[in-house]
Amino acid sequence: MKLQYQLNAAFAAVILIVMTITVFFVYSLIMDMLIQDERKQLEERAQLLKQITEEQDASVRLPQLTQLVQDQNYPLLLFDLNREEVLFSTLPAETAVDWLDRYEQELVEEEVWESQGESYVAYNIRVAPDSSQRILVMVTPLDDLQLVQNAFAQRMIRVIIIGLLLALAVSYFMTNRLVTPLSHLQQEVKKIEKRKFDQVKPVKSSGEIKEVERSVRHMAEELERYITSQKQFFQNASHELKTPLMSIQGYAEGIREGIFKGEDADRGLDVMVSETERLKKIVNEMILLAKLDSSEDVYHPETVNVAEVAIQAKDRLFPLANEKGVDLQYSGEGEFYSFVDRERVLQAFINIIGNAVRHAKSRVIIKTSIINDSLSIQVIDNGEGIAEELLPQLFQRFIKGKEGETGLGLAISRAIIERSGGTIKAANNEGAGATFEIRLFKRMEDRQ
Repeated sequence: MKLQYQLNAAFAAVILIVMTITVFFVYSLIMDMLIQDERKQLEERAQLLKQITEEQDASVRLPQLTQLVQDQNYPLLLFDLNREEVLFSTLPAETAVDWLDRYEQELVEEEVWESQGESYVAYNIRVAPDSSQRILVMVTPLDDLQLVQNAFAQRMIRVIIIGLLLALAVSYFMTNRLVTPLSHLQQEVKKIEKRKFDQVKPVKSSGEIKEVERSVRHMAEELERYITSQKQFFQNASHELKTPLMSIQGYAEGIREGIFKGEDADRGLDVMVSETERLKKIVNEMILLAKLDSSEDVYHPETVNVAEVAIQAKDRLFPLANEKGVDLQYSGEGEFYSFVDRERVLQAFINIIGNAVRHAKSRVIIKTSIINDSLSIQVIDNGEGIAEELLPQLFQRFIKGKEGETGLGLAISRAIIERSGGTIKAANNEGAGATFEIRLFKRMEDRQ
């Protein structure tokens, strides 16, 4: 069953149940209300009759009483308890005698009296001051009240049916507005399932559904970028792995066939060892990237003075800077503690600073500064800068500039920094060279 029909059915069921329970209680209460109202009317009639019987002469009041009862068609009963005699009655004789016999034991406090299979709403009052044992009973057949009750119930049923139909119409309109965007959103999700990302279109909606729709489109864009990057990754990885393998295979076959002998064979063996080390390094870096991207337990955070880690990275790269003739400078302020993996963050710093040393002409400056709850680490070189076409994809895998090694160093650095809850970005300087900026926070939730 479609969601719209399910919602309509559920809404109709709830409305029907609520209305049915309401009608049941109202139907029960209406009879009590009718009985109480009828007893009040009976009391007024009884008081009128009592006044007649007390104020008129006995020879006159009985004819007047008889005439009043006949004109008004009052069902009533008058009996004397002392003599156990029915004095006057407009009810069947059997009913009058039955009530006389049961009055003191059963009926005196009851609102509804029964006899001969009939029920009556009754009101009784003592009359005639000369004898307090004369009882006037005014009654109304309960069937008359039940007719009123049934008529009310029929009207209530009509109201329920009309209300239910109106509720269903409103429900259909509201669920249609709710379900239609969901149906369109389902179609867009199917496009994502079939990887037709370019065909995903916005869905007209509002509220939470609009938020879901935005998330779905964002997910489609991210998936498209991810799949594209994976394709590029496999293409680049195959190329990077294929080149050293071809060198190793060529020299190995040449040595086996006797093409390379003596110094050529030794040189070939050196190349094979070098290319094997290069392959090993590429594979290890690829494995590390995969682990950093996954939930594998390769990241062990602790409270670390990040400024001290930056100084340590600078010290480790000092020999490389001397070899390249680069002046490696550091300036910073205070201490800054963050909850990160010391060794991983050190590896990221070494990758970034080492990259700057390889591309600098004569100078690399490392600046650390505390900004609110974050530490900014800037690595500034005076080299040729980053090619504009490389900037958007600089931190992707196997993207190499001049003097690049495996093309994985910056990708690993970004993965480590993001795993640490920080950010990393690169830009060209106005004069010459480039600047890499890393931001690390005291806690991951401080990141804006």
